[in-house]
Amino acid sequence: MGGGATKIMVVLMVVVVVVVSAASAATPTAAQCQQERWLAVTACRSLLDGGFPSPQCCQRARVSHAQCICPAVTPAVMAIVGDVNRAIRLIESCHRRVPHHFKCGCVTTP
Repeated sequence: MGGGATKIMVVLMVVVVVVVSAASAATPTAAQCQQERWLAVTACRSLLDGGFPSPQCCQRARVSHAQCICPAVTPAVMAIVGDVNRAIRLIESCHRRVPHHFKCGCVTTP
């Protein structure tokens, strides 16, 4: 993955992580998680340019598993994203409630 795709994934991970419920009916495999991340990157390219999430991006945020995304949310990722409040605004633009005190990787929502 190139630098642009990596930045997209970083922004997307934060968006997906905050909206996804911590509970899941089944644990996805490593291959399923990799596929989920790729689909999310593809659906949410508009975020890289400071845009808003597309309907496809919002749908991806609703179906992705936290256990696929959270391990990748590191301090380095957050340094690129810069502001968890931006991620929260993007999530809210998808008409999703942002859970308070949701811990995912190095991020805990306010």
